[in-house]
Amino acid sequence: MTTMAPEIPIEVDAETGVWTTDALPMLYVPRHFFINNHLAVEEALGADAYAEILYRAGYKSAWHWCEKEAELHGLAGVAVFEHYMKRLSQRGWGHFITEAFDLEAGTARVRLEHSCFVYQMGKVERKIEYMFTGWFAGAMDQILAARGSSLRTVAEQTQSGAEAGHDHGLFIVRPAG
Repeated sequence: MTTMAPEIPIEVDAETGVWTTDALPMLYVPRHFFINNHLAVEEALGADAYAEILYRAGYKSAWHWCEKEAELHGLAGVAVFEHYMKRLSQRGWGHFITEAFDLEAGTARVRLEHSCFVYQMGKVERKIEYMFTGWFAGAMDQILAARGSSLRTVAEQTQSGAEAGHDHGLFIVRPAG
């Protein structure tokens, strides 16, 4: 069953065609288009090099998004992280579930069900959702910085739904160093 999601505010400028959600310009592309481009870059650079680039870019983008959304909606702490997981889930990347979150310790565990990568690529016996990893550390670090903490984190993917024996992805956030 397919339903509309009225809680996702999408505005389309009639003159420019620019889509906006959460006060940010958005692109709307078919999943296969995005994944095919992703795989082409991975093939050209190698998965490890591409993962490192995406980690840094995703970290920066998550920090920016969380900062702007926290300000816009008056959110702080875990509410910012949960809002981010909700919005990511509503945009077709997959269903992100916060299994654990401890701001004082700088730790989190995020479960990923219905991954767009797994839907498109299937069981390829490797962790394929590395694009998301920097997002979780960037979000956590923005929330920490907003409350005056100097603690910084790193994130890693520990399992993927694309691997045998797993039906979901799992990401761990922990203090850096």
